[in-house]
Amino acid sequence: MHLSVALDGAGWHPAAWREPAARPHDLFTPGYWLDVTAEAERGLLDFVTIEDTLGLQSARYGQPDGRTDQVRGRLDAVLVAARVAPRTQHLGLVPSVVTTHTEPFHISKAIATLDYVSTGRAGVRVRVSATADEAGQFGRRAFPAFSFRDRENPAIARHLNSLTEEAADYVEVVRRLWDSWEDDAEIRDAATGRFVDRDKLHYIDFDGEFFSVKGPSITPRPPQGQPVVTALGHGPAQYRLMGRSADVGFITPQDTTGAREIITQIRAAQTAAGRAAETVHVFADLLVYLDQPGEKGAARRQRLDERAGAEAPSDAKIFTGSAADLADLLQDWEQAGLSGFRLRPAVIPDDLTAITGSLVPELQRREAFRRAPDGGTLRERLGLPRPANRYATTAATS
Repeated sequence: MHLSVALDGAGWHPAAWREPAARPHDLFTPGYWLDVTAEAERGLLDFVTIEDTLGLQSARYGQPDGRTDQVRGRLDAVLVAARVAPRTQHLGLVPSVVTTHTEPFHISKAIATLDYVSTGRAGVRVRVSATADEAGQFGRRAFPAFSFRDRENPAIARHLNSLTEEAADYVEVVRRLWDSWEDDAEIRDAATGRFVDRDKLHYIDFDGEFFSVKGPSITPRPPQGQPVVTALGHGPAQYRLMGRSADVGFITPQDTTGAREIITQIRAAQTAAGRAAETVHVFADLLVYLDQPGEKGAARRQRLDERAGAEAPSDAKIFTGSAADLADLLQDWEQAGLSGFRLRPAVIPDDLTAITGSLVPELQRREAFRRAPDGGTLRERLGLPRPANRYATTAATS
């Protein structure tokens, strides 16, 4: 079973920062992120994702809420990952990037650099930004204002689908830029004065509906060849993105039937994209409130909701209970065809340490999880081969 954790500030519950063990004064310090990633590595997790957006957190979809009683503000996820990379040895690092208002050239070299800094443990979670509030941060595009319940409106659905199609092109540009240097393009021969073989740097000449990028990159091909690309999705357009572009898709089913139905859609999209022979992992997301000494998970959730003044919503299934109960659920859901799970700790450190200190040993006892670190790259840990360079193959056959 593959297991990952989604890191977001003090935790996924809006009142998490007020818990006794929380560290609100440290959220914007390197020490905090070094500590939480070290805990994830101690738990032998495959990777962590680091949340990021282009707008302040809000309890209201798509617009600021003006609240001052909840955590607001984040550090840049890619830079956080780069900071903790040298202090970790085995843990995969998967920062979130927003494709809608950023340039694929910039992100390609940022993630390639992270792959070098982490010696082959980098990934990226691509996400779109559909809101007028975040568009206003850049002033280059005008987006309609809408609420979460408006998603089924045909005009809004077209808007969201277009952004997802744009994200697919974005990933394609990024992947081509990663391949724009062949693996042996750097000669580094001081005697002859040749550092680079220019014939092994390639123009990608991408010209599509959303991007026109010439290339090549200015960063050599990453150690993994292609860092791991991940995406979260809740509907057909996002499932098509996973099948077409991702190595790992995060989904939010509520039961095994829902998981099977979503996986079927992703596999169909994978086949339509000509990727039927490739491995595309599908992880289910769960928001977890695990039992703590002296307090059940359900009671913790209720107490946190009362402190926040409302029930905290979640797109993912909410689990409350013991580590053994969660292990039962994961093993049951695994039978639906899931490769693994991405757990969202309601409170950090409480639920994170319960995952590493209670859930992982329980899964190990059941022979369902590794007992020692897997060496090598993140792709190797996930059973993904190192892809051949498309341009080297073309050059060799032309």
